[in-house]
Amino acid sequence: MTFEELSGDCSQERMDSVAKALEEVLVSALPQGCITVGVYEAAKSLNVDPDNVVLCVLATDDEDVKDVALQIHFTLIQAFCCENDINILRVNNTRRLAQILDGAGGGSKQTGGEPMDLHCVLVTSPHSTSWKDPALSKVNRFCRESRCMDQWVPIINLPDR
Repeated sequence: MTFEELSGDCSQERMDSVAKALEEVLVSALPQGCITVGVYEAAKSLNVDPDNVVLCVLATDDEDVKDVALQIHFTLIQAFCCENDINILRVNNTRRLAQILDGAGGGSKQTGGEPMDLHCVLVTSPHSTSWKDPALSKVNRFCRESRCMDQWVPIINLPDR
């Protein structure tokens, strides 16, 4: 096995580990009321209390790449998060993100049956306690390490299950 193959395997294992940690973060944050879903709702929340946001997840699928308005929103949210030292991740599977939030009791449908806008998900810190979640620490460490490698918005794959 070559070095490139070994490092690729380690990299894939690391991505899988971060994806699993992200799932854990979302599943534990949702029942605490620490999730904000939707581009506009996230922008409002960031405007009101950016110090309370511990993670921003931007989610896309292949067809979203051509959505210019969404890409502009992402650029603005990313800039705001960078300015306010908020960790950002991009995930490439909104369907899996919906499954995670549904499984945690979040429901990915709005009233009236319309699907929720899962393109932006904010994780906030609960007001009652300081949140010491090992999964969140792992995701935040991954974001910091990615920034050190000039990858300001790392992209991870949420594998289907």
